[in-house]
Amino acid sequence: MNATRVPPTERTPQPIYVVSDGTGLTAETVVSAAAGQFFGAIFDVRRRPLVRTIEQARNVINEAAETHGIIVFTLVVPELRRAVEEESARRGVPFVDIIGGLVARLEEAFGLVPAGEPGLRGTQLDPDYFGRIDAIEYTVSHDDGQHPETLGDADVVLAGVSRTSKTPLSIFLAHYRGWKVANVPVVLGIEPPHELFQIDQRKVIGLTIQAPRLVNLRRARLESLGRDPDGPYTSLDQVTEELAYARRIYRHGYPWPILDTSNRSVEEVAREIIAIVEQSGTSGLPASV
Repeated sequence: MNATRVPPTERTPQPIYVVSDGTGLTAETVVSAAAGQFFGAIFDVRRRPLVRTIEQARNVINEAAETHGIIVFTLVVPELRRAVEEESARRGVPFVDIIGGLVARLEEAFGLVPAGEPGLRGTQLDPDYFGRIDAIEYTVSHDDGQHPETLGDADVVLAGVSRTSKTPLSIFLAHYRGWKVANVPVVLGIEPPHELFQIDQRKVIGLTIQAPRLVNLRRARLESLGRDPDGPYTSLDQVTEELAYARRIYRHGYPWPILDTSNRSVEEVAREIIAIVEQSGTSGLPASV
């Protein structure tokens, strides 16, 4: 990758073009998960689905070249993959082939010949496949408290203060479990949306974290953005107050399960969430329950 590129920040978000001959939703999830590993970096993920001709691919590459973006693609037609690689290299656009290497290794390992045609996935017409797509779309559109009016459609709702892993957990559960996941920020002194208390309360899980750990995470984020890490957002006193306020919210009315995300991986916390949801039997409940 070009070493002169400016690291992505809120002022200079890095465009990532996800090019796919299908919906591109799975590839977008993979890219978002990878991007989430870089605290403080801001990426602008732009999905370009149903790209099945060289001309269509060239148009996206031109756009990436003009915006100093990169290309991440999942294309099964060998000729189209090669065309994207060659044109991207010619235009100086960094690119990543998600599926090509895997197809080649499967071909080599099992002596199989790939069909090389888009739309032949075994799950393409399976209801579970489309259900997973719906879940990812719902989860992305309900990130950070968006669209509270349809909060009741979620299989699970995660609540928590800033930097408690709400978004990574939501994306993980949507992708690997096919659940519709919404997450709602808890902000000191501000009442959460009233819809949060009107839906089936068994669907809601509160996230917490140890105060010193949260301070460190927030400081690291501000420093990576080139901002002053000292202030109310990283004050131990305020962070402690925020967490106490969140716990009061969690215990209001029907008490929600509380999970501590301190020094734990997304996968580890997700396993606990899965156990809670499956035990409650709320996954897949209609909004009217």
